[in-house]
Amino acid sequence: MKLINKKVATAVLALCAVVAHAQTKMTLGHNAAVGNPKHEASVKFAELVKAKSNGRFEIQVAPAAQLGDDVPILTSLRTGAVDLSANSQGAISSVVPEYAAFGMPFLFPTLQTAWKVLDGPVGQELGKHTEAKGMVVLGYWDNGIRHISNKSRPINTPADLKGMKLRTPPDPTTIDIMQALGADPQQIKFSELYVALQQGVVDGQENPLMNIWSSKLYEVQKYISYTSHKYEMTPFVMSKRSFDRLSEADRKLFHEAAAEATQFNRKASLESDQKLEGELKAKGIQFNRPDLTPFAKATDSVIDKWATGPQGEFVRKVVAAARAAK
Repeated sequence: MKLINKKVATAVLALCAVVAHAQTKMTLGHNAAVGNPKHEASVKFAELVKAKSNGRFEIQVAPAAQLGDDVPILTSLRTGAVDLSANSQGAISSVVPEYAAFGMPFLFPTLQTAWKVLDGPVGQELGKHTEAKGMVVLGYWDNGIRHISNKSRPINTPADLKGMKLRTPPDPTTIDIMQALGADPQQIKFSELYVALQQGVVDGQENPLMNIWSSKLYEVQKYISYTSHKYEMTPFVMSKRSFDRLSEADRKLFHEAAAEATQFNRKASLESDQKLEGELKAKGIQFNRPDLTPFAKATDSVIDKWATGPQGEFVRKVVAAARAAK
């Protein structure tokens, strides 16, 4: 009996060693706060991968720029130091300039219009451009339609923005849009935005409601104007080095988990837009809905500039697809 028990114990220990050896740990970084749909979808993806792989993969999610803000984490992805990132459109356009095409002003009137374009041939082409730069697109998550907040006054016309210091991400299209509207755009890391607003380094910023809410920017802002000046996605990308190490079966598993997480993220983003106005009002935020016609007219030059620039052909494809999807 003792011999049998010893053999059983040895077999169990050997099995545990095999399981431990077989488990692969990966890292997933992003810059959003806990509670943001970007973070919740990242956690969902990690759970799905673990379940679908029977525990062979464990993905550690690091929110709030713990692994670096969006721009430096792209370098980590391309070298394989970080495996996955729910990144941002502006940051990734510094490596894959075609992403800037999705930031044209007043291009997508609804989230669903943007998703239709991203899930079609244009999104597939964007994925090829991304892979050529050492990253694999697992999904196009949502970062909402952006609006302007500030501490001074409602924004009813472009003239109300004249000279106002507004934080923007390091996204050339957003910078162009704000300059065309007369604002003074300032590039500050999202992880440093709250303090910058609190200390008066900038007067305001522009983000979707879900980012304003989850990062508690309502504590340091008073007005939100529904300018709807641009859409932004959250490219969910994986290091090509990490992806290439996966077996074909595991690549399929990761894509399947990402597809489910993408739908989870988009649903959360859509729902947050629908419910957060009331919650932000309860925190003291004042909303207004300006006539967008003069804002769109003031930014026509931005589309013209990008449509004739180095990425002009792809910009024109995105603009045409967006107009066809409306």
